[in-house]
Amino acid sequence: MVLCPVIGKLLHKRVVLASASPRRQEILSNAGLRFEVVPSKFKEKLDKASFATPYGYAMETAKQKALEVANRLYQKDLRAPDVVIGADTIVTVGGLILEKPVDKQDAYRMLSRLSGREHSVFTGVAIVHCSSKDHQLDTRVSEFYEETKVKFSELSEELLWEYVHSGEPMDKAGGYGIQALGGMLVESVHGDFLNVVGFPLNHFCKQLVKLYYPPRPEDLRRSVKHDSIPAADTFEDLSDVEGGGSEPTQRDAGSRDEKAEAGEAGQATAEAECHRTRETLPPFPTRLLELIEGFMLSKGLLTACKLKVFDLLKDEAPQKAADIASKVDASACGMERLLDICAAMGLLEKTEQGYSNTETANVYLASDGEYSLHGFIMHNNDLTWNLFTYLEFAIREGTNQHHRALGKKAEDLFQDAYYQSPETRLRFMRAMHGMTKLTACQVATAFNLSRFSSACDVGGCTGALARELAREYPRMQVTVFDLPDIIELAAHFQPPGPQAVQIHFAAGAGLLLVETLLDEEKRVAQRALMQSLNMLVQTEGKERSLGEYQCLLELHGFHQVQVVHLGGVLDAILATKVAP
Repeated sequence: MVLCPVIGKLLHKRVVLASASPRRQEILSNAGLRFEVVPSKFKEKLDKASFATPYGYAMETAKQKALEVANRLYQKDLRAPDVVIGADTIVTVGGLILEKPVDKQDAYRMLSRLSGREHSVFTGVAIVHCSSKDHQLDTRVSEFYEETKVKFSELSEELLWEYVHSGEPMDKAGGYGIQALGGMLVESVHGDFLNVVGFPLNHFCKQLVKLYYPPRPEDLRRSVKHDSIPAADTFEDLSDVEGGGSEPTQRDAGSRDEKAEAGEAGQATAEAECHRTRETLPPFPTRLLELIEGFMLSKGLLTACKLKVFDLLKDEAPQKAADIASKVDASACGMERLLDICAAMGLLEKTEQGYSNTETANVYLASDGEYSLHGFIMHNNDLTWNLFTYLEFAIREGTNQHHRALGKKAEDLFQDAYYQSPETRLRFMRAMHGMTKLTACQVATAFNLSRFSSACDVGGCTGALARELAREYPRMQVTVFDLPDIIELAAHFQPPGPQAVQIHFAAGAGLLLVETLLDEEKRVAQRALMQSLNMLVQTEGKERSLGEYQCLLELHGFHQVQVVHLGGVLDAILATKVAP
């Protein structure tokens, strides 16, 4: 049975669902849609940090899934399907995006985060209409997202592990399936239930209405909402597009009443022309606007950290904006707006009692946390932000911009820019320490280094990576090599218990590089490309691809090169020399 008549527009088209999810297939089948299933091979490794909103990430992933299938099918038989539907469902809590767990321990951690809390389920959907133009695939994308709020009950450890061991969490975003055993964890649902299952059917039908049925003049005069699903008598002549191409067609918007007066007919025709014009407009550039205004969100976060807002709220009861403002010598109205945008970004929680930190803020944004990024954020606020003001000059000249940002030409870049005083040195070291702490364990365990008896961390700064290497390999002697001023200040970052370190040089040595790798064509790795641009502005250095590193390493006798992608912001490369 076709639950929404507009789905009839797709009955005689070749519709492909770019998903192997049995839940999505069941939802669409029950709605009467006929489709074939071609699971997408798109690797879901988009940089979540590059998206201003979780739903932006979900929509982009859905679009890339659908486009990958459309392109693959077109290359296979030079005939694209008429419509490809892509979808991606994510769970977010406290600003963190939870996708499918990688193992049972990961599933348990996810579910523990959700216990007793409300979280959001976002599904991004992309509807791709395909056609062939000049022997090339031509695509037209319509995308949207749906959000549903779900609250879990307080769950015991025994119940969580029982659910994890059932195996159900392993292929589901957020680690649970609300339509099955996972339903026992849920206390309340606000929004579209099917969205939590995996596909927002109601919103999908509304989107099809927008694509295939522009509003009629009489609908506008009756102030019918555009995003509602019209009554059945609205859907006339479902055959007008069947077999007639893949693009959404627009119905004849001329006067339907031959007895209507000429004035009304003229008005209806003018309104219909307006609808046709609106239908030919390109999709609203939501993602582009997010990119354009992204610097505002960044500066909001940087400012909140500089004012130590997250420190004031850590492990505290919710506080009002006026109370926080008085503690940092700020205006109440200005602080309220800053707190509101931080809440919208998922960094704070806002209730009637006031504002409080999310888990993300407690772990990463408060300055005293073990994994705090506060130092890294302050480095970006105090130096990088100013340097990027002169990005245009850096691109035109191909040189760093410290002379403009600092008012003088840097003779020794690091001495003048980063280390000109103990305070600036500490700021830079805190930035490096925060980032290294996040990745040190992954770096130390990316390869089995037990065959090495010594290691030297060149430019090791605070020794965060060296300590992780020593912890992982008790017999390894590790040396931190850096500038004298840095070694002197490194004591600020040392935990109790000094470690004996000594450097050795020997045949068969290994070189462990920790970098952000570019892809070979320099088209996909957005964060690495951004970092390379950042290095131009700051140091005139650059990031490299694995192939470029291999060439460089081979010039110096390192012919055995391995790489592990750490899944975060860095990659680990191990290069070894064979003793002659």
